[in-house]
Amino acid sequence: MNAQGWLDGLPPLAVYLTVGLVVGVESLGIPLPGEIVLITAALLASQGHADPWLVGASAVLGAVAGDSVGYAIGHKGGRPLLDWCGRRFPGHFSEANIAAAERSFERWGMWAVFFGRFVALLRIFAGPMAGILKMRYPKFIAANALGGVVWASGMTAIIYYVGVVAEPWIKRFGYFALAIAVLLGIASVVVVKRRSARAHEAAQAEAADGRREPARTPAE
Repeated sequence: MNAQGWLDGLPPLAVYLTVGLVVGVESLGIPLPGEIVLITAALLASQGHADPWLVGASAVLGAVAGDSVGYAIGHKGGRPLLDWCGRRFPGHFSEANIAAAERSFERWGMWAVFFGRFVALLRIFAGPMAGILKMRYPKFIAANALGGVVWASGMTAIIYYVGVVAEPWIKRFGYFALAIAVLLGIASVVVVKRRSARAHEAAQAEAADGRREPARTPAE
């Protein structure tokens, strides 16, 4: 069953709890489709199955709480935590991804937490990595809260209004129009996220270049 059909069968309270839980667990560092669940819930809100304000609020609370718990886990677990995550989730916590995340934090500091909310890979890394690198908690929570609010409210608003505009077409053409509405909403989100994604890719490329560069010896 897809996310649309699954959430559509839930009462509104369960939809809010599901959004907050999935987004929160993803923010802990566990790869779950938090963004897909939020997009689906916002689309359901545009069809009257949920309250868009509560959908957005649930995502904000999940993002902030999940990142904060991830920060505490990373702060306590340190580098051994990354080794454990690498064994459990090698696709996400590979050496290249970890090096790119570290480079992002070294370059942007607390803003890596903010912009990380808009990039799938950094969204998983942000909380634990900030804790592992011993970022000061006041700076972390400020960037975390701001990023969570902008990401969750912006995502919810974009998808909600796209769904509202597309509702007459959905009634007339059914799931074909629904699919178009989802694609338009996702395309809008992609435009917002593109700069953050390019910054992350640049950091990952720099980290890879640093590992490939051979050590040089002075000429005799």
